[in-house]
Amino acid sequence: MAAWSRWQLRGPSAPSGRRQPAPPVCHCLHPRCCWLLDLLGPRQKGGKKMESDSKRKMKERFGLRRNIFKEFLAEFLGIFVLILFGCGSVAQTVLSRGALGEPLTIHVGFTLGVMMAVYMAGGVSVYVCLKQIQADYVRCNSARQGRLVAAASVCEQDGEINNGRMADTPTGVAAARGKVSGERLTLNKAGEPSLNMPTERQQGSKTRAHVNPAVSLAMVILGKLPLKKFPVYVLAQFLGAFAGSCAVYGLYYDALMEYTKGEFVVTGENATANIFASYPAKHLSLLNGFVDQVIGTGALVLCILAITDRKNIGAPKGMEPLCIGLVIMAIAVSMGLNCGYPINPARDLGPRFFTAVAGWGMDVFRAGGCWWWIPVAGPMVGGAVGAGLYFLFIDLHQPEPEKQEENKSSVQDKYEIMTMT
Repeated sequence: MAAWSRWQLRGPSAPSGRRQPAPPVCHCLHPRCCWLLDLLGPRQKGGKKMESDSKRKMKERFGLRRNIFKEFLAEFLGIFVLILFGCGSVAQTVLSRGALGEPLTIHVGFTLGVMMAVYMAGGVSVYVCLKQIQADYVRCNSARQGRLVAAASVCEQDGEINNGRMADTPTGVAAARGKVSGERLTLNKAGEPSLNMPTERQQGSKTRAHVNPAVSLAMVILGKLPLKKFPVYVLAQFLGAFAGSCAVYGLYYDALMEYTKGEFVVTGENATANIFASYPAKHLSLLNGFVDQVIGTGALVLCILAITDRKNIGAPKGMEPLCIGLVIMAIAVSMGLNCGYPINPARDLGPRFFTAVAGWGMDVFRAGGCWWWIPVAGPMVGGAVGAGLYFLFIDLHQPEPEKQEENKSSVQDKYEIMTMT
């Protein structure tokens, strides 16, 4: 009871406005319990602060600062999730011999996979966050003696970059504020140093979770993705697809062994290579398959550009992944007869390489009359065609955002004048 009485004295009736400790678990008089009570109280008070401090220190130590590395990881993880859900649904349908799946199950799996991939990677790749750029040392043009100043934290919000006040440095350079317009520290109108850093959003569209080399190529053609980033995106997408195939293989390893009796076959009744990569139907020729991939990927790119185009109607904020997933469902139910709508070079070639090294052998490249290059070249051509069509038919004739604002304001002024009269 002594411990409980002590808690009551320090509890809610205590005049102190500080947060009070929780009641003791034990009501005995043992000094160890009283000592634990005194010890646990302060820890409960500062638990959240300690957690936030440790998280901040971990970010400072291990957090990536270069945007290209962040985008690489985002693309890798995004297409990993796509393959995990998509090829996982195919594996469940095939290995259960149709008992736990059907074609619609596969369509839903790839639809949700694309949707979750864009939700996962879009926030990292799209809005290139510059919050963590703290104490990045840049050379001040005004200080010709080579003094260094600590750059302010820069945060990109709603298309604007707000340059906060820079911390004082040992060299005594005063803190300053300025607008972002260049690549180095310059002077503003007041003669104070200001950090100038271009924003990625000025170069690209709102959605940058491509998880598809054909989409990345379309963005490069339209000038929404720098060409130097294209190889990094493609590499991340292929590696992520390969890793996703490894995950599906490990998930269904026992089922694969039971289904195939240890013999992995590429074509035939007990074929399992189609779990990971696409193969043509018996009636399909290489030329028709190439046309199929060009049309399917072109339709995908057209819809993605329309969904993410802010000069057009576009999709509501945060709903872009859902709309893109519905586009995948539309392509699946309308263009999946010939070869199963791969429409993604990374989604097809990465898992195909995995099957080649996992036991299916080089037949994965020889099957279907060397079909393997069709789902690679066809989507790339389709992405370029889709980007060109959208630019020629839609984007070329859209007014610039500034002109749109002027038109809206002029229409509003005319409306106000008419109502006043």
